[in-house]
Amino acid sequence: MTNWIAIGAGEGWTPGRHVSEAPSGVVRLGQYWGKLTEDERQMTIGGSRGLLHGREGELLLDLVYVFVLTRFSQRLVEDFTTERRIILPEVGQTTLLLLALWLIWVHAAFVTSRVDPQRPVTQLLVVWTMFGSMIMAVTLPDAFGDRAVVFAVTYVAIQVGKPVILLLARRDRGRHSPARHLCWAALSAVPWIVGAVLFPQSPARGVLWTLAIALDYTGLVLGWLVPGLGRTGAEDWRLAGKHLAERYQQFIIITIGETILLTGVTFADKFTPDRVAPTVMSFATAVLMWRIYFHRAGTVFPAAIEAAPHPDRLVKSGYYTHLVMVTGILATGVGYALVIDQPRGHQDPLWLAVILGGPALFLAGRSRLEYEVFARVSPSRVIGLLTLVALTPAMVGRAPVIVATAAAVVLAGGYGVGRHTRMETPRRGALATALGGPQRMPPAEVEAARRQRRLRPRL
Repeated sequence: MTNWIAIGAGEGWTPGRHVSEAPSGVVRLGQYWGKLTEDERQMTIGGSRGLLHGREGELLLDLVYVFVLTRFSQRLVEDFTTERRIILPEVGQTTLLLLALWLIWVHAAFVTSRVDPQRPVTQLLVVWTMFGSMIMAVTLPDAFGDRAVVFAVTYVAIQVGKPVILLLARRDRGRHSPARHLCWAALSAVPWIVGAVLFPQSPARGVLWTLAIALDYTGLVLGWLVPGLGRTGAEDWRLAGKHLAERYQQFIIITIGETILLTGVTFADKFTPDRVAPTVMSFATAVLMWRIYFHRAGTVFPAAIEAAPHPDRLVKSGYYTHLVMVTGILATGVGYALVIDQPRGHQDPLWLAVILGGPALFLAGRSRLEYEVFARVSPSRVIGLLTLVALTPAMVGRAPVIVATAAAVVLAGGYGVGRHTRMETPRRGALATALGGPQRMPPAEVEAARRQRRLRPRL
């Protein structure tokens, strides 16, 4: 019996029979139909059953990443406070480690979006990723030092192990997907291991690891293209898209939670009256980032992916925009930790990179997300970003608490203006293209957009 599944509108999918005329066992997710293999059908139906159940493994992975982000923040604090030779190489090393850990999390999220979370192979993959991520987090402070070999070997074991496990568990043409990823993981493993083993305490290690992470990201961008095996297609991203968007939302939450944890730990170590104000501002800033992210664009992001004519593009864009926002949130938390530690002391000018640069990165990523969803950017986001840039020269030499206050005021002002700005959905946004957006568009154009969605030809 042919197995069909209804998928949101987009290239590669054509209008099919009405659900009442479809074969038994059809899952209706939209108005368009696509033919799936038996393994894909089982994974997708299993994923639908598991929307509310069977996701405990993902929750455990996120809890491990709370520890990962805490260790990352501690390393970044050390970059700005301990004796250092040149700050940029040290921060660059920390950024490279974040890129590696983010890639592991995103690929795990992609796999759990495509495979039934209750299957033993999926649970094994999650456990494998959890344990490896925990070991990498333990090595973070000395990942470019004495623990480099452990970090690199663990990273390679995670990246190579996941596709190997999937290959052993699959029996149809769907084996091509993990096989492609395995080829790229094996390729990048060479500079990871060589840099860790053969170049201790050498700049060559940084060069090789930069090459390795560049290969990993290139593979992701190209869909793990391998001659003879093809690449990960738009339909793969489509099936995983909505769940991936929800996973992005969850990661933003745990990142904000980590900044609150860092704030509390720092304040608990030095519980004095002069540190109350920066602690309150740090907490308020975390809440502001939460509200700014979820105000419209962050909330409707899963629906935008499901409805978009090219969901694969939106999912990939969300991968990078959320990486920028996560980096900004972590940097902001580190900046406030520095302020709480020394609220009135002499400020290191380099601290401005996290105290003001963190919120700026967050607003930049949030603006990009808003543009992808609505094809517009709220003026408040742009004004806030430009204000933070303009404040930087004026804040050199100021007390840390003054700089932190300025950053919090800018975020608060942007959120207050953004909430009351009329949000007209334009004709080219992800939601507007597929659904017509809010009814601020002329009715005739709304109907034309919907008709175009129903009649879009198969490419």
